[in-house]
Parts: sequence; structure tokens; C-alpha cells
Amino acid sequence: MAKGYWISAYHSVSDDAKLMAYAKLAGPAIEAAGGKFIARGVAAAAYEAGVKQRTVIIEFPSVAAATAAHDSPGYQAALKALAGGAVRDLRVVEGV
Repeated sequence: MAKGYWISAYHSVSDDAKLMAYAKLAGPAIEAAGGKFIARGVAAAAYEAGVKQRTVIIEFPSVAAATAAHDSPGYQAALKALAGGAVRDLRVVEGV
């Protein structure tokens, strides 16, 4: 079974306190769902339409696990804490 990955690209952060509250809740919820942080931080370089902003890559045992993590009550609480604090793009991608 192929692994699943979250790829989250932040376009902007308008409220650092909300981002910190989100991270405090999101990390444990993601790890409880089997997620492993592969990379996170400000992009080292950005090309084409990319933005040199925060990017996060998380590996899960499967796409189903990645989707379940997003839909879990713990992660949904983290999203409520972030509400309006950042504009980002989150994608779930199947590994090769």
C-alpha cells in the first residue's frame, strides 16, 4: 500500500498567535493518526508561482490515514484555533 502525504503550503500568515495555537493542537493530532513530519519551515527557495513561505510535508501510512487525520476531531479543533490566522493550501498526495 502506498503511503499518503500532506503537503501544506502557506501563502501568508496574518496571526502568529493563532498559528502557534494551531501547531500546539495539530502536532499531537497528526502524530496520533500515524503522521510523521518530514519537512517543515520557510521554503529554502520558491520557483514559478511559489511563495517563499512556510511549507510542511507529513508522511502517513496511507492516503486513507492521511484523510482520516484531517477529518479527526483533534485536527478539526486545531483548524478552529487557526481560523483566519493563515492562508494556506493543503493537499493529500499518494506516494509512488
